[in-house]
Amino acid sequence: MKSVVWGLWLCLTWTALAQVNADLVLRNGKIWTVNDKQPEAEAVAILGNRIIAVGTSKDLRKLIGPQTRVLDLQGRRVVPGFNDAHVHFFNGGAGLASVQLRDAKSPQEFARRIGAFAAKSPNGRWVLEGNWDHENWSPAALPTRQLIDAVTPNNPVFVQRLDGHMALANSVALKRAGITKATPDPPGGVIVRDEAGEPTGVLKDAAMNAVYKVIPDPSPEEVAEAVKAAMRYAAENGVTSVQDMSASPDVLSVYQQLLARNELTVRIYGHQPLASWQRLANTGVRAAFGSDKLKIGGLKGFADGSLGSTTAWFFAPYLDAPNTSGLASDELVNEAQMQERITKADRAGLQLAIHAIGDKANSRILAMFAEAANRNGTRDRRFRIEHAQHLRPEEIKAFAAQKVIASMQPYHAIDDGRWAENRIGPERAKGTYAFRSLLDAGAILAFGSDWFVAPMEPLMGIYAAVTRRTLDGKRPQGWVPEQKITVAEAIRAYTLGSAYASFDETRKGSIEVGKLADFAVLSADILNINPVEIEKTRVVMTIFDGKLVYERGK
Repeated sequence: MKSVVWGLWLCLTWTALAQVNADLVLRNGKIWTVNDKQPEAEAVAILGNRIIAVGTSKDLRKLIGPQTRVLDLQGRRVVPGFNDAHVHFFNGGAGLASVQLRDAKSPQEFARRIGAFAAKSPNGRWVLEGNWDHENWSPAALPTRQLIDAVTPNNPVFVQRLDGHMALANSVALKRAGITKATPDPPGGVIVRDEAGEPTGVLKDAAMNAVYKVIPDPSPEEVAEAVKAAMRYAAENGVTSVQDMSASPDVLSVYQQLLARNELTVRIYGHQPLASWQRLANTGVRAAFGSDKLKIGGLKGFADGSLGSTTAWFFAPYLDAPNTSGLASDELVNEAQMQERITKADRAGLQLAIHAIGDKANSRILAMFAEAANRNGTRDRRFRIEHAQHLRPEEIKAFAAQKVIASMQPYHAIDDGRWAENRIGPERAKGTYAFRSLLDAGAILAFGSDWFVAPMEPLMGIYAAVTRRTLDGKRPQGWVPEQKITVAEAIRAYTLGSAYASFDETRKGSIEVGKLADFAVLSADILNINPVEIEKTRVVMTIFDGKLVYERGK
C-alpha cells in the first residue's frame, strides 16, 4: 500500500503539488543529491517522512504553508544521511561507558587507565571493551597479564584490541575461563605464551571464546542504555542508517522495544551469525525482512582474523612474523562445512556477509560465493565481503565479475597505513584498501566504519578514502595514493552504495522524490574545499525520518 501511495506522489504535477503544504522545507543550500539525473539542488521539501520535492528555493516556496517548518541552510552543504554499512552497534555503545584505551601511548598509561577504572568499579565486575592499540607504543610489544594484575586484583579484565581479534585477560579472568599452561590452542585461535609456555593473557580470535563464555550477559537495561548512547553518537555524525554485524537476539529485542516506542533515531539492518542460518531460515525470514526502520535477514561469517593481530590469512607469510601467514577462522578451518553453510543459507534467501581481510581469505570466500551461486541459480542475492582489505588483481576482478559488494571501512587505511608495510611489504600493499581499482573494475563499494573498531564518523572515512593521509602525519601525499577516490565517489559509497548493500537503494541513499527524508547538513562544502580540510568538517544538523534529531551546539 505504501508503494502505491508514494507512486501517486511521483505522478503529481507541479500544479497539483502546489496545493500541498510541506511539513519541513530546507532551502538556500548546496544539496548534493547522489542522483545522477539531478546532482545539485538548492532546496528539498518533506511531507511526513518522505521527500516530496527537490529543486530551487524559488520553486519550493509554493510548498510552504503556515504550519511548515523552514530551515534556512545559509549556503551549507547537504548530503543524504550517511549509511554505515558495518558497525557493532551495541558493543560500540557499551564501549562509550567503559575504559578508554585507544589513545593510550604506552604500556604504563594502558595499565594506569585500567587500574583507575577498576578502582571505581564494584568488586567482581568485569572490565571490558577498551579498544587498545599496541602499535601506538614504542616498541609495539603486546601487553601481558602481569602488566595489569597488580591494579586489578578484585576484577576480571578482558579488554580487546581495537580490531576485536585479540584481547588481554588478567589472571582473574584466565582463571575463570579455565585457561592454563595445559590448555591447547583451539582451531582458528591462538593463546599467546611466554618462553615457559605460560599464557601471557593475550588471546587471539577463537581463543577468546573461552573467556566470552564466562562473562555475564548484560541486562536488558544495560543493552538499552548502550543502544541509546550509540544512537546519540550516530546522530552527532550524520549517520541515519546502520548495518549491525552483531545484532544478537538480546540486542534485537531492545531494537524492537525502541521501535515500538518510536524511539529509534537510526535505521537498523541486523545481521545474525552465519552458524545460526537455519534457525533464521526456519522462521521464513529472508534477506532484508522488516520495515524501513528495522530489518533482519543478513548473516555474518568469518574467514580470518586481522592484520594487527597477525591473524589475517595470506598466501605468503608475514614479513615481521615469517613463521605464520595468518589463520583461517574457526568457521573456515572446515572448508566443506563453510561451503555448505553458505550454499544452504543462500538457497534459503538469506544475505551473506563474510569477514575477509587477507588475500587468501578473500580468494577462498569469492570461490565459495561463486560455487553457491552456481548451485542455486541466478538471483539478486548481493553477496558481501566485509573489509576486503588486501586483494590481488585476480580478486579485484572477481568482485566485479561476480557482483560481490566490497563492504569497506576507509578509516582503517589511514590507521593501518602507519605500520602495515612492516607486516606485508610495499608490493602486497598495492592491493590494500583498493578503492580505486575496485571502482575502475566495476565493483560496488559500500562504506562503513567497523565501529567500535574505528570511529563511526563518515566524514573521517571520506577524508581517508580521498586523501589516504595516515594518522601519524608521515604520508602527506597518501599511503598507496593511486588508490584514492573522489569526494563524490566516497559520498556515494557511504550513502547509495551502502543502501544497495542492504537492498534499500529505492528507499534511501539519495535525495529524490519519494525517498525517505534522511539528511546530514555539513559545516563546510566538502565537494569544493581542499580535501585535507574535510578532517575539520563537522555535522551541523541531522534529519532523520523527516525530523531534526541533532543540531550542533544544542
